[in-house]
Amino acid sequence: MRLRALAAALAGVFCLAAAADPADRLPDPAQEARARAIFQDVRCLVCQNESIDDSEAELAHDLRQVVRQQVRQGRSDAEIKRFLTDRYGEFVLMTPAFSWVNLALWGGPFVVVLLGAGLLVGRLRNRSVDAELSPDEADRVRRLSETDSA
Repeated sequence: MRLRALAAALAGVFCLAAAADPADRLPDPAQEARARAIFQDVRCLVCQNESIDDSEAELAHDLRQVVRQQVRQGRSDAEIKRFLTDRYGEFVLMTPAFSWVNLALWGGPFVVVLLGAGLLVGRLRNRSVDAELSPDEADRVRRLSETDSA
């Protein structure tokens, strides 16, 4: 019984520690919900594998404030994301937009592997399996085999 009470108390402390400061939240619940939706698509530049909504880094906190300020000013989601990408680059988005540069970045390794495989197959097909030895090579092999026998 005490173990359960201790576990519940620790869970409550962790929940309170993880909760954002209420002073940071927007007063309008619709705006706050919109800001939190944007948080999910913005990468923490310190953690790199977490959104700013999940991160506890100081920079993530600052980015949350920037997004909330932009939402408060009435900017659209696209305008906010454009502002962030202009400032931090496209890496700041968890799901970057489709572009030919991104296609080349993601598709390039597959193209290189396919070209390498094609080159390997071509070289193996052109290789002569039943090539006969030239007279000089045959004479050299015969002399090497005679010296090994002796």
